[in-house]
Amino acid sequence: MSKTKESIFDFKLFKRLFEYIRPYKTVFFGLNILVVLSAIFSAATPYLTKYAVDDSITNKDAKDFLFYIIIMLTVLILQTVFQLVFIYYAAWLGQNLVMDVRVKLFNHLLRFKMKYYDNSSVGVLITRAVTDMERIADIFGQGFFMIFKDLLAMAVVFGVMMYINFKLSLIVFIMLPLLLYATRIFQKYMKKAFEEVRTEVSNLNSFVQERLTGMKILQLFTRESIEYENFKSINGRHKKGWIKTVWYNSIFFPLADLSASITIGLVAWYGGLNVVLENGTVSQGDLIAFIMFIPMLFRPLRQIADKFNTLQMGMVAANRVFSVLDTVSQIDDKGTHVAEHFNGSIKFDKVHFNYVEDEEVLKGISFNVNAGETIAIVGATGAGKSTIINLLNRFYEIKEGVISVDDVDIKDVTLESLRTQIAVVLQDVFLFADTILNNITLNHPEITETRVQQAAKDIGIHDFIMTLPDGYHYNVKERGAMLSSGQRQLISFLRAYVTNPSILVLDEATSSVDSYSEQLIQNATDKITKGRTSIIIAHRLATIKKADKIIVMDAGEIVEQGTHDELLKKENGYYKNLYEVQFLKEEVV
Repeated sequence: MSKTKESIFDFKLFKRLFEYIRPYKTVFFGLNILVVLSAIFSAATPYLTKYAVDDSITNKDAKDFLFYIIIMLTVLILQTVFQLVFIYYAAWLGQNLVMDVRVKLFNHLLRFKMKYYDNSSVGVLITRAVTDMERIADIFGQGFFMIFKDLLAMAVVFGVMMYINFKLSLIVFIMLPLLLYATRIFQKYMKKAFEEVRTEVSNLNSFVQERLTGMKILQLFTRESIEYENFKSINGRHKKGWIKTVWYNSIFFPLADLSASITIGLVAWYGGLNVVLENGTVSQGDLIAFIMFIPMLFRPLRQIADKFNTLQMGMVAANRVFSVLDTVSQIDDKGTHVAEHFNGSIKFDKVHFNYVEDEEVLKGISFNVNAGETIAIVGATGAGKSTIINLLNRFYEIKEGVISVDDVDIKDVTLESLRTQIAVVLQDVFLFADTILNNITLNHPEITETRVQQAAKDIGIHDFIMTLPDGYHYNVKERGAMLSSGQRQLISFLRAYVTNPSILVLDEATSSVDSYSEQLIQNATDKITKGRTSIIIAHRLATIKKADKIIVMDAGEIVEQGTHDELLKKENGYYKNLYEVQFLKEEVV
């Protein structure tokens, strides 16, 4: 169990948060000065009231009383100004700190291996990057500085009360240990409750994100009622967690108010008797000042408990965010070779790979691709075809063997230059909720609109884009919902082509498009694969027949290699059987 869960407050975690304050240390120290001044001024009004009563009202000195009123008014104005500046800059510091942490987190997420995302919930990661970040901002905007301010104010009030009247102070302090103990118990249980709340918030975000993304599947299989019940269950657990915090609050805060009221009553009783008896131990000013001081002593303690709730939520959120930041899941990018351009020769040498331990996906495959060649990879689903593409781009690390491009191990090539020279068109096209132009360029500063339009004309899809409202500036909405699957594929194809890659990869890029879009892609394929190394994973015979070489895979192994005609000559060959079952019908049609 981590320290965060064992203790009420994790000082090590808090210290780590403070590392992000260094760029804003001037504001941080300024806030601390304001805290000190606010604490001093908070005790000034009751103190001045005591002397106004004892020196002016008792002696009926109007001129002297007016002087005290002016001083108290000045203190009130200054206190208000300090409070305004303090609240603004405390929140400002929190938001700037969170901005830095959020940028660092997102930058960290951008470099994770694909395996991390295979095993992680998108909804949980969204919670870390958005909701949890706001809770961290509250640590400084509503938590730490407020608690520090209240504690210092209590210390000042304590000192002034002791100075004014020791006996009355003893009555007040008799109740404090009980309230402090209750506060500690309250904080302990609230921390557990907030951890439960944050867990359920993550579960809720993850559940909603997945169901909204897969809404078509839910409706196709009439799962609405079932998912409705599942959502009610998760939402119920979330509500239960929050109800716990409400229950603890409903117990603690009335007890805190009751303690303050009892203390005021005891002070009024003891102090009032002393004033009536006129034995000189308590003055009228003392009694009025203490009645003003008691809420100032107990209210901060009550507020500290409340602000500690905010602090606890922020600390729980910070712990979750830092757990992601501490995750080491990056591809080892220690390559020193910067690939300006590849000739395009590719070699897989006895490559072994597994997604899950002891479940090998590639079983020592070896093959060569000469520069400028177009090869097709065929095989049944799960044979390992797409895995080859993932490994070539170093989305995953191989277990054994070597993958090289132009006789250079891809581990020795910088990741950025490697992936810049390899363009991939996937079957499942992802488009952002942005314009067609931005989806093609991905906001690359060197890829201009003129360049995009020329590339579109080269591969024959410019006319299609211009038929859309606003042309290249047409917003395709989330995941390209405003386009058909064929149109999305064309945009993806142009996105790959416009980068002028050394190596082109088409991963079943025409398997889900209409005949018109397929014809456009086939024409474009012929153009852009000419003189460029291309790897095509395809189910369509037309694409496969044009390949210089066909690699046939089965269960993670290469079972055959050769041209279309060569493979058809093999009696009982894997490719020949596949051709007769799947491709021959297509050829006849």
